[in-house]
Amino acid sequence: MLKKFYKIIIIPYGLFLLYLMFLGMGRFQYEDNLITVEPVFSTIKFIQGTQEWKSIIMIVLGNVVMFIPFGFLGWIFPGLRKLKPLLFTFISAIVIVEALQYFTRMGIFEVDDIILNTFGVYTGWMLCRWIEKRIIY
Repeated sequence: MLKKFYKIIIIPYGLFLLYLMFLGMGRFQYEDNLITVEPVFSTIKFIQGTQEWKSIIMIVLGNVVMFIPFGFLGWIFPGLRKLKPLLFTFISAIVIVEALQYFTRMGIFEVDDIILNTFGVYTGWMLCRWIEKRIIY
């Protein structure tokens, strides 16, 4: 039942995330192509420079939590049940999405986003393994 629901919802969910990454949350087209390649330091600077905890939670934690569902892709694609192929596939895809944000100027290519999103997928993969051991099997 859970796997069937996941198979139905993951494509619309992925499309929703793409919408958020390019058009949602007040996005606008930047005048210049922007890139942030300082891993971790740019997130620390963002946290230090932000007055509202709501913004910090929404951006930093959101970049992790929103990608947890992709840790379950092994339910659809058996080749992605193992962590290494899942992370390789995901990192390849998210780098393409970040590059598209850069080239369309509808976002910033941020290494921290790749790291946080990947941590979300890893968290989802761990949760998937836990669910399979405890609930499904």
